Amino acid sequence: MTRFTPAELEAARDRLVPDVVADGLQVLFCGINPGLMTAATGHHFARPGNRFWPVLHLSGFTPRQLKPSEQDELLSYGLGITNVVARASARADELSAAEYREGGRLLAAKVERLRPRWLAVVGVTAYRAAFDDRKAMIGPQERTFGTTRVWALPNPSGLNAHWTAKTMAEEYGRLREASAG
Repeated sequence: MTRFTPAELEAARDRLVPDVVADGLQVLFCGINPGLMTAATGHHFARPGNRFWPVLHLSGFTPRQLKPSEQDELLSYGLGITNVVARASARADELSAAEYREGGRLLAAKVERLRPRWLAVVGVTAYRAAFDDRKAMIGPQERTFGTTRVWALPNPSGLNAHWTAKTMAEEYGRLREASAG
């Protein structure tokens, strides 16, 4: 893995990370916002402690564990990645309520345009903030965007100690089963 100096990571705050998307995906995964490592590399969920890639494999979405640099392979499995907020930050708590709301508005428009079968927001707190749904819990949501259903998933950040890779994979697996049916 490439090592970055603190100054290089700080400079990454201004970089936009391209979405990995296509029309009609089975599942569009939606992170909160890019971390500085993601912004520096241009690869989603790039921080070594992030469990997104292992959990995606453990849950059966991918036949092997992909590396962040292989993110474009997701499209061949009918999967994609975007973010609620495009701005990179060291921590999600650096984002404002207004950024979440605006991100939710832009995300809704993106989903209506791309029409994935499911939108999977990885972080129920981000989902609550973006869509003003304070009572949302992990799992399928009532809200839809056109024909797209919504699922809130646990945040795969290594900081999320409430969920293990195993329990996250079980929840992601529930979504995989729902998206296949």
